[in-house]
Amino acid sequence: MSARALVIAPNWIGDAVMAQPLLALLRQRAPQLRIDAVCGPHIAPVFRAMAEVDDVIEAANQHGKLDLRARWRLARMLRQRRYDSAYVLPNSAKSALVPWLARIPERIGHRGEARHLLLNRLHDSGPAKRSPMVEHYAQLAFDPKLPLPGKVPDPRLQRSEERERAVRHKFAIETGSPLIVLCPGAEYGPAKRWPARHFGALASLAAAEWPEAEIVLLGSAKERAIATEIAALSGQPLRNLCGETSLEEAIAIVSQASGVVSNDSGLMHLAAAFGRPQVAVFGSSDPRHTPPRSPRARIEWLHLECSPCFERECPLGHLDCLNRVQPAAVFDSLTQAMRFEASSIRPAR
Repeated sequence: MSARALVIAPNWIGDAVMAQPLLALLRQRAPQLRIDAVCGPHIAPVFRAMAEVDDVIEAANQHGKLDLRARWRLARMLRQRRYDSAYVLPNSAKSALVPWLARIPERIGHRGEARHLLLNRLHDSGPAKRSPMVEHYAQLAFDPKLPLPGKVPDPRLQRSEERERAVRHKFAIETGSPLIVLCPGAEYGPAKRWPARHFGALASLAAAEWPEAEIVLLGSAKERAIATEIAALSGQPLRNLCGETSLEEAIAIVSQASGVVSNDSGLMHLAAAFGRPQVAVFGSSDPRHTPPRSPRARIEWLHLECSPCFERECPLGHLDCLNRVQPAAVFDSLTQAMRFEASSIRPAR
């Protein structure tokens, strides 16, 4: 019987994408390894797009309240699957509880939040060892005492032609026309969101340059109001799909985009994992820590003295790190990224 590994998934879309190279490394080191993932329903479509994942186990309680009874039921079910190892990606103690209750022999993770009794292969993750998130997760595939043995691959997700066709049909997106996706949201807070007026100006520039393109605004229901504002400011017939798609449908839209412009968000990481031409606008966060890992990605970041501050709202009240990123500069970057795509072989589906 081949070995079985369980991955306890992170709670954010971007973090889930950045965990994929860990799974690729595990499969590379043990080609017969079976890899299952436990995650919340809102993350499950990301793991279903990973070639390395054999089964996705949805567990809504993983990152919510403690709910010991639900965790015990999940652990009892997992115990029957006889996993040899568990990779615990979140840093919380409760995320390590289920593998411990399931009696999985090897429980691997970063030191994190008071969980040295729940994990038995611990990696240091203190401030002095802060590394890009892809490498942070990938380190779990190796001995804690050793550095990473080489370059970590970039995250990669699988495209689905069937889902891409279905989403074009459902939302009446014309086949064959360029599809430009604007993603104005960022769950963390306003200090990561490029202003609506800038997105509107960018949409006007894109519509003038590519009149045949369909320009779509994509995000959650929380971004619908700002997307409506962007459409009005642009003066263009933009498609506002914020709040109208499931995550699986959003993934199918992003995976076939001709160009994507986003903040530092989960959709940014999805675009990179599909190798789409993209521009990522960074404000309060750090592109050295969570960049879009793709040769087709371009980053707009001003390197101001006050950035990155990692705050949800600008502590200085001016938000210069985003206000001063000009639409013309982002448009130029998008044009370059899309030219690169036009002259490149498209990624395999």
